[in-house]
Amino acid sequence: MEHVNSGRHISSQFDEELKEVRNAVLSMGGVVEKQLTDAIQAIKASDHELADRVLSNDTRVNALEMDIDNACTQLIAKRQPTARDLRQIIATFKTIADLERIGDEVKRIAAVAKESFSSEQQHLLAALENLGQLVLNMLRTVLNAFARMDAEEALEVHRTDQGIDRQYEGMLRQLMTYMMEDPRSIPKIMDVVFSARSLERIGDRCQNIAEYVIYNVHGKDVRHTSDEDMEQTVRKTR
Repeated sequence: MEHVNSGRHISSQFDEELKEVRNAVLSMGGVVEKQLTDAIQAIKASDHELADRVLSNDTRVNALEMDIDNACTQLIAKRQPTARDLRQIIATFKTIADLERIGDEVKRIAAVAKESFSSEQQHLLAALENLGQLVLNMLRTVLNAFARMDAEEALEVHRTDQGIDRQYEGMLRQLMTYMMEDPRSIPKIMDVVFSARSLERIGDRCQNIAEYVIYNVHGKDVRHTSDEDMEQTVRKTR
């Protein structure tokens, strides 16, 4: 009986450690989400002070990634997890890497908020804000899918990226037209182009996190597969 109880104790400890790691990922996600929210608000309000805070807070995201990375490494070394537990740790490693890269993209967006735009150029920032809100909703949803390990919600997030890409491409066409009409606006427009590109990349990172959730839940790597194959993976094992 002592041996059985010892095994349960170790299992309980491991479950608690996994839970702590998962909560840390969600905390990191919350920080990144707040950073993106503030960057979009800084653009909307031309708030240079808020943009500066976004830029200075990036070190928090980097520190959280390192802490979680170390915790996952310790879990593997101490517990030698197998099967589903190992999948969760692998998904966590990948998720925090993408969250850190989202943080890097947010810095580029915040940097544009520090630029000065004329009243005639404000409509460019409005288009950027609209795209930003779509991407922010995508990030919130995928973090919720990770928190609940909800593969169906992750699948919906994955599909959302198509709409992000369409809006991004439409915005680029519009910006190219402005540059041709007024070559003097090219430097400012390029700032907006780079920010829009960062938002599009954040959408791609959210897609990646959605794939990690599906992998964790169903044990199948769905990267580089069609939407139809991904849906089949999620639906057939409900």
